Amino acid sequence: MNISCIIICIKFIFQKETFKMANEIKKIVLAYSGGLDTSIIIPWLKENYPGCEVICMAGNVGQDSEIVGLEERAKKTGASKLYIEDIQDEFVNDFIFPTLKAGAKYEGYLLGTSFARPPIAKRLVEIAKKENADAICHGCTGKGNDQVRFELTIKALAPNLKIIAPWRIWDIKSRDQEIDYAEAHNVPIKITRETNYSKDMNLWHLSHEGLDLEDPANEPQYNKPGFLELGVSPEQAPDKPTYITISFEKGIPVALDGEKMDGVTLIKKLNKIGGANGIGLFDVVENRLVGMKSRGVYETPGGTILYHAHEVLETICLDKETQHYKAGLAQKYADLVYNGQWFTPLREAMDAFVDKTQETCTGDVKLKLYKGNIINAGVTSPYTLYSEDFASFGEDDVYDQKDSAGFINLFGLPIKVKALLDENRNK
Repeated sequence: MNISCIIICIKFIFQKETFKMANEIKKIVLAYSGGLDTSIIIPWLKENYPGCEVICMAGNVGQDSEIVGLEERAKKTGASKLYIEDIQDEFVNDFIFPTLKAGAKYEGYLLGTSFARPPIAKRLVEIAKKENADAICHGCTGKGNDQVRFELTIKALAPNLKIIAPWRIWDIKSRDQEIDYAEAHNVPIKITRETNYSKDMNLWHLSHEGLDLEDPANEPQYNKPGFLELGVSPEQAPDKPTYITISFEKGIPVALDGEKMDGVTLIKKLNKIGGANGIGLFDVVENRLVGMKSRGVYETPGGTILYHAHEVLETICLDKETQHYKAGLAQKYADLVYNGQWFTPLREAMDAFVDKTQETCTGDVKLKLYKGNIINAGVTSPYTLYSEDFASFGEDDVYDQKDSAGFINLFGLPIKVKALLDENRNK
């Protein structure tokens, strides 16, 4: 049997299974954003799953403006109802702050989309169980990471629930074809073919992909009106610096300039302050989980400030061995988050370690924000491990500099022994 015959057989089997599942599924819960992908999925589901009821769920993780008008649009395109679930507090306290405390970054990326998917998928599962749905549907493409993040969460929380991923089934192959489908089915969309960036907005960040950004040789159009949404470019930022002080308790930010506030409010305030000063722009070609490289531009003003402040505080609150070991763990933690493995025993075990390290990470960090730069302006903690008496270059009574000679002799002994033996062997 040649390759062509094998491919035809596989397609036949897949179509047969898809047809069988279509007849069995009568109620579907769709992860709905109102964007291009999920807007056309509603009529597509009605066409391909005859008689099915489509229930939409929009998880509000901080994209407040995008929530307006969603219910009307969802019902107009065929949904029976729309749940709008405000999960901002859960998103911040259960996902953002644990990742921040771990210091996790994926190739410099602060994981804005990555850790937003598990709480949304978790709420999807809860609604699917409440509605006795037969399946959950998402609009993630077959090339991206989000399909993995959604589906691993669903498998962890509802292993028997069916999953529908239209991008792996339908004949649509591009965003231009999606727009064609929307126009043919009278689906209202907000974008045009010229402004067709793929964007993801939440409380933590805004991502930009597609169009001219697909070529890494092209500089992002930071100064073009409308490109940046959370702030301005460093060139357009004020000529005067802005000073802020962030207070932490056990690694969690709890106050800004002495004013106590919840995590959602604090991040929103930092987004405004950071954005106005050109903070948090990040242009990267990242290694996707599915094997390809992808170029993205991220706006993360508040998150960039918080990561910087937390790292500064750890420099005086953690001992050397813990700080260095934690840095290695942070990379693995970032991999887990990026790859959608939030609901796993390893991530939970890592959190236990991180929480232990953060018991003394309490204090205040003062920062100067100026034209895209975050400049340290002071740090204090009641648990500081920094002693000016020991570190001083002036005269002191606590450190005998003669002690260093014996230390260097012992520390350098392996190097010296090897050099002596090599010298003897080479005679």
